[in-house]
Amino acid sequence: MRERSCDIAVIGAGTAGLAAFHAARDGGADAVLIEAGPGGTTCARVGCMPSKLLITAANAAHAARHAGVFGIDAGPVRVDGRRVMDRVRRERDRFVAGVRAGVDALPAEARIAGRARFTGPDTLAVDDHTTLRVRAAIVATGSSPAIPEPLRDLGDRLLTSDTVFEIADLPASLAVLGGGAVGLELAQAMARLGVAVTLFDPGTHLASLRDDGLAVTARRLFGTEMTLHLGSRVTEGERDGEGVRLTWTDASGTPATGTFARVLAAAGRPPNVRHLGLEAAGLALDEHGLPGFDARSLLCHDGPVFIAGDANADRPVLHEAARQGRIAGANAVRLIASGRMAVEAPRRWTNLTMVFTEPQAASVGAPHDPADASRVVGTVDFGDQGRARIMAENAGGLRLHADRSGTLKGAEMFGPACEHLAQFLALAIADGLTAGALLDRPFYHPTVEEGLKTALEAIVAALDP
Repeated sequence: MRERSCDIAVIGAGTAGLAAFHAARDGGADAVLIEAGPGGTTCARVGCMPSKLLITAANAAHAARHAGVFGIDAGPVRVDGRRVMDRVRRERDRFVAGVRAGVDALPAEARIAGRARFTGPDTLAVDDHTTLRVRAAIVATGSSPAIPEPLRDLGDRLLTSDTVFEIADLPASLAVLGGGAVGLELAQAMARLGVAVTLFDPGTHLASLRDDGLAVTARRLFGTEMTLHLGSRVTEGERDGEGVRLTWTDASGTPATGTFARVLAAAGRPPNVRHLGLEAAGLALDEHGLPGFDARSLLCHDGPVFIAGDANADRPVLHEAARQGRIAGANAVRLIASGRMAVEAPRRWTNLTMVFTEPQAASVGAPHDPADASRVVGTVDFGDQGRARIMAENAGGLRLHADRSGTLKGAEMFGPACEHLAQFLALAIADGLTAGALLDRPFYHPTVEEGLKTALEAIVAALDP
């Protein structure tokens, strides 16, 4: 095997890994990027970008079918599944090519192709061709779809978020396992493109909504587009003719069966850490194979190893992965220069998650506990909100909460334009604004954001002595 050494090894060339590599190099370190797999980030290749391409096509079909509310008759809508999927892949490949171009432009001596594993606290083996001695390492290996045990023998009739965008045409029917962001987005998109969709989830709240009222609205609205089996558990899956037969128990424990053309497993993406040999690096691992680490500095508790992005399962979204990569890369430079005490732990960003369905769902900041008397809540009902009615998207609501000083702490929402409302509130919460201070900012009329004034006014009124 070839032997070499470097200051910092970055394992993984996705969003977090690339950010870490550049931060380490910018800090003057001799950094090496170790890449395995097809290349391109999860977001560009199998996540954010192809899913939004599919969702956009689906929403175009849905808008055409429902234009009658505006007095427009678009006639019968025909979806050409092959053309839909061709465009998804074509545009997806453009995004991936942009990422690949950046990686390919890196110096050859700074890149190693292959799968890395720790063989000691400061040594890595890359496949069977390279031994690498390092002073610090950054694990940024991303995640992969979870495959529930009952589905593991379905072969090519089982789809995941890594394979669904490769299908040549849309299936006639689809069972989706998982009602979180990935499962629900893809389920609604497929339904709007004419696929008969059935969604299974062991929970009762879709889109990770915590608020009971918003969750009820979500079930009602999504239930008009697909069959929902909430509180259910799929217990068996088997190939049946050209399709798949599933067996499940419903919320009451009653067994049922159904046949579907394809099954989509969308019940989470666990980190890719199982085959890294982290024990050899001296790291203590939990039951999921993850090392303990500081969520701010990204430094693992037991060695000169950092873990960033989806690999640490903390906040698996792109903007967090990019920031974590930068922090880990800069901190690795500090660690090898001055020791653990030199590592910095910057303040965490305001938590921000979105689900790009229609209506959209989003969560910002700290979750609200209804039993917490130190919080004051203001609400918005989109049912009669001006801009929402104009767009015929007047459904859902928003819950905004603040502490007793009026400082905004968090929000949860389900309704129109939530991606913009959530981004707006994330900035306000990050800046420590009070409800009164934000209320004293301009809200243009008529916008969906204008609806926030109702919630802000309620909080201010509740705090007024």
